[in-house]
Amino acid sequence: MLALAIALYSLGYARGYFGRKNVGVLGALFNLLALATTLVVAAESFWLFLIGWELMALTAYCLVSFEHEHAETRRAGVLYFIMSHLDAVCIILGFFLLFQTSGDASFAGLHDVGARMSPARRDTAFVLFLVGFGIKAGIVPLHTWLPAAHPVAPSNVSAFMSGVLIKTGIYGFTRVVLDFLGTPPLWWGVTVLTVGTASAVLGVLYALMEHDLKRLLAYHSIENIGIILMGLGAALLFLHAGHPLLAALGLVAALYHTLNHAVFKGLLFLGAGAVLHATGTRNMEEMGGLAKRMPHTAVCFLVGAVAISALPPLNGFVSEWLTYQALLRGFSTTESLVRLLFPLSGALLALTGALAAACFVKAFGITFLAQPRSEHAARAHEAAPAMRLGMALLAAACAVLGLFPALLLQWLDPVTQQLVGVSLSGQLTAAGGLVLASPGAQGGTVSPLGLTLAGVCLLPIPLGLWLGFARGTKVRRGPTWDCGLSGLTPRMEYTATGFSKPLRMVFKALFQPRREVQREYDFSPYFAKTLRFESHVEEVFEERMYRPARLLIVRVARRVRRLQAGSIHAYLLYIFITLVLLLWWTA
Repeated sequence: MLALAIALYSLGYARGYFGRKNVGVLGALFNLLALATTLVVAAESFWLFLIGWELMALTAYCLVSFEHEHAETRRAGVLYFIMSHLDAVCIILGFFLLFQTSGDASFAGLHDVGARMSPARRDTAFVLFLVGFGIKAGIVPLHTWLPAAHPVAPSNVSAFMSGVLIKTGIYGFTRVVLDFLGTPPLWWGVTVLTVGTASAVLGVLYALMEHDLKRLLAYHSIENIGIILMGLGAALLFLHAGHPLLAALGLVAALYHTLNHAVFKGLLFLGAGAVLHATGTRNMEEMGGLAKRMPHTAVCFLVGAVAISALPPLNGFVSEWLTYQALLRGFSTTESLVRLLFPLSGALLALTGALAAACFVKAFGITFLAQPRSEHAARAHEAAPAMRLGMALLAAACAVLGLFPALLLQWLDPVTQQLVGVSLSGQLTAAGGLVLASPGAQGGTVSPLGLTLAGVCLLPIPLGLWLGFARGTKVRRGPTWDCGLSGLTPRMEYTATGFSKPLRMVFKALFQPRREVQREYDFSPYFAKTLRFESHVEEVFEERMYRPARLLIVRVARRVRRLQAGSIHAYLLYIFITLVLLLWWTA
C-alpha cells in the first residue's frame, strides 16, 4: 500500500532530478528495494530470509547514497552500510544457534525450537536477535544511522525506509521471539519494555530540538519504534505471567501501530519532500507561509501531524489507545516489582504523546504558517498533481484506519492465534465494530467514529449562532496588530529555536546545550547593533558512545597495520602460528 502511494508520488517528485541524475536508476533501485522487503517477509526459511535481508541492505545503501556528490550523503551511506552489516552478523549468528538445535532451516522446523535449547544458548540467541533486528528498527542506542540516512536520501526513499524497511526489524524480532524461542523468561519482557520506553522518550526529545524537517521526522521514527516495542514488551511479560489474552492485546497494539506508523510517517515524509522540492531547503528556520502557497500539501501534512500525535479520530490514536490498555492492565495481573514497570511506562507514553504534539505544533507552525522567512519560501509552489495524489491516498488511509479499526483487527486474528494462541478481534470491538473495547471487565471503551459523528452533530450550533446574530453584519478587514510598529516582518515571527528553548532548558542534563552569543555595539553597550546567536545540542550517544568507539577502533587498526609489513617471511610465520593453533585446538 505504501509503495503504491510512493510510486504515484515519485512520478512528480523525480522530475526534480531530470537533467542531473539518472532517474531510471532511482526507479530500478526503488522497485528492487520493494522486492527485497517483500522477500524478507515472504521467506519460509532463514537462508532465503538472509538473502532478502542482504539484498534489502545493499539496495537501501545505494538509494541512501543516490546523491553521492555531497559529502554528508557519502558519510551517511557508509554509516548505514556498516550498521546494516553489523545487524546481519548478529542475525546470522542467532539463526545458527537455532539451526544447531533444530537441524532444519525452514521456519516451520524452527517453530518453538527454544524449548529444546539450554537457557544460556536461548538467552544468547535472544540478545543477538534483539541487537540485530534492533539496529534495523533503530532502537536506542543503536539508532545512530537513522537520523543520518533519512535526511540525505530522496524523500520518496525516506518514506519507504521509515514506513517499511525499519519495520522488517519489528517483523523479524516478533517472529523469532514469539514463534521460535518459546515462552519468554521475565527479563526478556523487562528488557524489551525498558528499551521501548527509552526509545520513545528519547526519540521525541531529540526530535523537538531539530530544525531539519526530515531529521525531525527521522527521530520520530525512533519514538514510534519505541511505542511498538512497548506493546511487544508488555506481550512478553504477559506470556511469562500466563495471560495469553493480555499478551494478544499487547501484540495487537504493537502490530496495529506498526501499520499506522507506516501510513502517517510515509505521509509526513512525502509532505516534507514536497516542501523540499518547492523550497530547496530542509531548514525550518528558512520556511514559513507555505500554507498559502502549498495548501494541499499543508492539509495532508496536518493530517499526518494529527495522526502521529495520537489525536482522535485518526489512526495513531487507536493503536496508542490499545497500548495504554495493555499497560494499564499490567499492574493488576503481574507480581513483584515488575508490576511497577507498567504504570511507569504508561506515564512515559503519555509524556511522549504530549511532547509529540508539541513537536508537530512546531513542525507545522514554523513550516506552513506566518510569513515566509526566506526567498526560497516566498517563491514556493504547490506540488505536482502526482505528488498530491500520493499524499492524498495516505491521508485517506489515516482516516480509514482511525475510523474503522475493526476492519484490520480481524486480519490480525491469524497472527495472534499462531503466536500466542488467542484470537482477539471479537473481544476488541462492540456495536458492530463501531466501538473499541479492551477485553475483560476492567477494560475501557472508545469509539473514534462516534467522536467524529458527535463533532459533526455539533456543527449546526455555530452555524445557528451565525444565522441568529452575525448574518448581515459588515465585515471589516485590516492589518494584523503590530504593537504600534510600522508593520509585521518575518524577523518578528516565532522561531523553531525559540519554540523549543523551554524544553531544552528543562532537559538540559540530557541535551548538554551549548550556545554562543556575539554582539556588536554602535555607540553604547546598552544598544546592540547586531546580535548573533548559535545553539548546539549534543547527541549524547553519538558523542559519548560512538565517537570514542570509532577513535578506539582507529587506534587499534593503526597498530594492527604493522603486521602487514610486506615481508614474505613474516607472512609464512603467521601461517605457521595459525596452523599450530588449529592443531592444538583440534587435538
